[in-house]
Amino acid sequence: MEFKHISVLLNECIDGLDIKKDGIYADGTLGGGGHSFHIASALDGTGRLIGIDQDKNAIEAAKKRLAGFDNVTYVHNNFCNIDKIANELGIEKFSGILLDLGVSSHQLDEADRGFSYQHDAPLDMRMDVRKSLSAYSVVNTYSQDELYRVIRDYGEERWAKRIAEFIVSERKVKPIETTFELVSVIKKAVPKGARSDGPHPAKRTFQAIRIEVNGELEILESTIKKMVGLLESGGRLCIITFHSLEDRIVKNTFRELEDPCTCPRDFPVCVCGKKPQIKIITRKPVLPSGEELAANKRSHSAKLRIAEKL
Repeated sequence: MEFKHISVLLNECIDGLDIKKDGIYADGTLGGGGHSFHIASALDGTGRLIGIDQDKNAIEAAKKRLAGFDNVTYVHNNFCNIDKIANELGIEKFSGILLDLGVSSHQLDEADRGFSYQHDAPLDMRMDVRKSLSAYSVVNTYSQDELYRVIRDYGEERWAKRIAEFIVSERKVKPIETTFELVSVIKKAVPKGARSDGPHPAKRTFQAIRIEVNGELEILESTIKKMVGLLESGGRLCIITFHSLEDRIVKNTFRELEDPCTCPRDFPVCVCGKKPQIKIITRKPVLPSGEELAANKRSHSAKLRIAEKL
């Protein structure tokens, strides 16, 4: 399948990065190369772009999209390892870093990956197929309490307890092997009245399982701090999120890095010695325009936050 992905908040990200022609930039979620194409286009012969993605299909698609550039280095890895990646590439500081979090349009459309509740496929949801933990493992081996925690915390699903109960009951008969089998169980668990209003009844549970499989939230805070540490003075970190859990982590981590002082507020001077590392550029997140919302439904929940290294 052709790797199709419409870059969300594209112009806002490129403006937010404040690109220097001779800078070194990292796109930690390379995807189909949409954002990266515009970053690379803004660089001159001395500038450099590091494209990182844990999805091998994304890397291959980006290589085709960016074939005209000779200043791009491709890295098949998770962006949480950016410190190790920088060390291996001999990079001391980046001029800017971009993250476009969540699942890509291509991953949703590629049925056999098991990300979508709208395509019947084996339960997988691994962004990096080299990893052992899959959606099948989560659904069929996690205890009822563990399933409840994942669906409640990562999906913010009000029916998490019932869904976990129904999954455990169903898998006693036979393993739940496909996306549609899981959707069927979820629909049985969610009361009819609740299914008639709001998003697809499986949306939050699929989101929760995907986050668990790929460890998306547990790495985010520490990764942001690593990335800020790797930015040169004046360098920008741009992060696009797609649900409240991600956005909350980004917002709170940015706030901590901008105001890290732990002294009591009534102290006349700071004695903890912790200094601000960033300046928050976006006090409120940047949201898609009306035109973008009309053209790309995936952008509906997108939020962009930007910070600058001091």
